[in-house]
Amino acid sequence: MSDSQELSEQWGKISLALRHEIGHSIFESWIAPLSPMSFSNGVVYLKAPTGFARDWVTTHYLEEIFSIWRTVNHEVLCVEIVVHGPSKPVQIQAFDSVSETQNEPEQDWSKDGALDPRFTFENFIVGKPNELAHAAARRVAEADQVTFNPLFLYGGVGLGKTHLMHAIAWHIKKHSPNRRVIYLSAEKFMYQFIKALRFKDTMAFKEQFRSVDVLMIDDVQFISGKDSTQEEFFHTFNALVDQNHQIIVSADKSPSDLDGMEERMKSRLGWGLVADIHPTTYELRLGILQSKVRDMGAKVPLKVLEFLAAKITSNVRELEGALNRIMAHSNLTGHTVNLESAQELLKDLLRKHDKRVSIEDIQKRVSEHYGIRASEMHSAKRIRSVALPRQVAMYLSKNLTPYSLPEIGRKFGGRDHTTVIHAIKKIEALRTEDAGFSYDIDLLIKILES
Repeated sequence: MSDSQELSEQWGKISLALRHEIGHSIFESWIAPLSPMSFSNGVVYLKAPTGFARDWVTTHYLEEIFSIWRTVNHEVLCVEIVVHGPSKPVQIQAFDSVSETQNEPEQDWSKDGALDPRFTFENFIVGKPNELAHAAARRVAEADQVTFNPLFLYGGVGLGKTHLMHAIAWHIKKHSPNRRVIYLSAEKFMYQFIKALRFKDTMAFKEQFRSVDVLMIDDVQFISGKDSTQEEFFHTFNALVDQNHQIIVSADKSPSDLDGMEERMKSRLGWGLVADIHPTTYELRLGILQSKVRDMGAKVPLKVLEFLAAKITSNVRELEGALNRIMAHSNLTGHTVNLESAQELLKDLLRKHDKRVSIEDIQKRVSEHYGIRASEMHSAKRIRSVALPRQVAMYLSKNLTPYSLPEIGRKFGGRDHTTVIHAIKKIEALRTEDAGFSYDIDLLIKILES
């Protein structure tokens, strides 16, 4: 990226991708007025016409701009949106949850958009699947002293991990504004570390992260397999624990199940309280929808909410997305929301959820594929001709059904969850090593989902 022409060409590619992703009208209103200015020391400077435009794009689309730009040019380490040019930059980076200035702790709050104002404890609906995680998060947020360290929250996509992380940060900001807090994703932690290495500024990096009162790292599974970043995080973790400063971490799996994470790091992540968030129940999903409708000041028949809660069981994001789609259609067309219109509007989404694959279906189809008896899925036989199909069936059960690992194990002759974990890892490894085997698995998935 040595000249303005190349910079403009890259911005053109990124703009095309953004237009496709966010839609023509939003793109024209907010992204089109931006213009590329310069590229210096790994930083891309984009110019916005006004401070308001700069702040709005930063809040809503800076991460997407940065992510797409990284696919176009890996030399880009961060993106800054400015009004007056890089000589007077507003420090809003793709890593905007980390302050550039050590002596101004309030900047650690990522007030430029890393924290979502909707994600507070007041807006978090508590139910049996998430009550432990919620209680632990509140305890950490309200405590004057560290009670358990770290707090490790884990669960599937869209179940509320990030919501609780943001809620902790907002609570501390409101009630203990002098505490120095950094919240960022593990991916941003890695990019900050790479940037520090690139510019030989690792001491400033270490001082910044090891001098905070609360360090919050979201999606820590991202650094699995990234040895140098893990090493730095390991030492940061130890330094903060030694100072009795709070660490809060989230991931999609428990510490012991994080593939590619060093054993010593797994051990430390499990030192404090590990709280999992289970898949939502019908009652919790209905409560979430009712709360969202109240917040929107909208009128939606209870039957519609009950229908959505029963049909869309994957995660909260998809559930709220369905409600947003219904409300947007009603607002744009002026039509009243009813059960029939909801069913018609969401038929593509509902079709996906209507297809229920059972573990028994998977066992039967895999047995037929490999030419063994379905009963052998429950047997104690360990010969490869039986063990491999059984492992394939366990892998597919984890990926195609909502059952937990212990529940899957019970369906395969009363095996425990560690056996299921071993099977999943084995099949994942085989898929990586053997393209023909991976094709077979994809074929089975298509058959089961059709």
